Amino acid sequence: MNENKNDGIIPAAVYLLALSLFAMGTAEFLMGGILPMIAADLRITLPTAGTLISAFAVGALIGGPPFAVLALRWPSRSTLFISQVAFIVATALSLLAQGYWSILVARFAMGLAYACFWAVAAATAVQLSPPDRRAKALSIVVSGLTAAMVLGGPVGTFISDSTGWRGGFWAVVAVTAVSAVSGLLALPKKTPGDVVVPDLKTELRAMKRPVLWVAYATTMVTTAAYMGTFGYLGALLLDVSGLPAEWLPAVLTLFGVGAFIGLTIGGRTADRHQFATLVTGIICLILASAAIALLASHWVATVTLVLVLGFAGFLLNPAVWGRVYAVAPDAPMLAGATNSSAFQAGLTLAPLLAGLPISFGYGLSSVGWVGAAIGAIALGLAALDTRLSHAHESAGELA
Repeated sequence: MNENKNDGIIPAAVYLLALSLFAMGTAEFLMGGILPMIAADLRITLPTAGTLISAFAVGALIGGPPFAVLALRWPSRSTLFISQVAFIVATALSLLAQGYWSILVARFAMGLAYACFWAVAAATAVQLSPPDRRAKALSIVVSGLTAAMVLGGPVGTFISDSTGWRGGFWAVVAVTAVSAVSGLLALPKKTPGDVVVPDLKTELRAMKRPVLWVAYATTMVTTAAYMGTFGYLGALLLDVSGLPAEWLPAVLTLFGVGAFIGLTIGGRTADRHQFATLVTGIICLILASAAIALLASHWVATVTLVLVLGFAGFLLNPAVWGRVYAVAPDAPMLAGATNSSAFQAGLTLAPLLAGLPISFGYGLSSVGWVGAAIGAIALGLAALDTRLSHAHESAGELA
């Protein structure tokens, strides 16, 4: 009777993990709005200030898998709390430091702590949730990152505008501290008894599956597809679509609204219809990106497509995360950490790939064609994933 009562219920702790990811993720997306303030305060150029964003991203990119290996023998609750404390300390050091190099090192350390938290948080959400609700649980955790992008960054920028660039980050420290203590109180001390906790050998053996690396590539490519376009949306809306500048924050918020709707639907469908959700999201992403390229000069159409782009990008998000855990259920920690790194790789590649045609003089609307092209690659990866999965299932290699 007890089991029936709890069947299908997402534990409250999963929502706390989302809150923590929101707080820590805000430190990644806040920087874009305050770079001029940082450059002026530190007396460095704007491109040099931009390397502070890269330092965080590189730490997040490379930190996940190594920390996941180290954390295999540690209780999840303690690991999550320690990674948040490390993040708080690194953030505080970056705010107390006065020199560029000290802040750069501290930002790299923040990225490492963030990667460790994200990897363990994803695995913990999977372990705490019923098998038929794991994609939903992952969508809730990832929604913290969405909120950081569309809410945390703008709010943090507003705080920094009022208090100086460090003010927004002190707010991040405060929210992270609250979520860390709440998580310590809410998370169970031990992994649920029905969940097998693998050892390093088991995790590494699972990582040899080719289909798993196709899933990682899909995560990276789909992230690059929608984030590359998103990164240049502000400039495109103002310079090509002719949108009034005062409307820009509200229009960019539409991306977050679409992302929330996509996550909500994808979280509900990805558990039972994983490939269908993934392919639907990719096709919508390709169509939205191509439409932006074609209709960029029409601001009404482009504004509508901003909503669609957010919807498509985050509809497939629970599917790409759920796919990794479906392929490697015996490697929740290392598989999740590597997928976090794949996501960060997509974020890192996005502005570089989308910016290439602009640098060659093809105009801002070309970012839509880049998104569509990358989306087509993602569709090919999804087809390859299906083929490999069927082959492995026939051979009895997948659980």
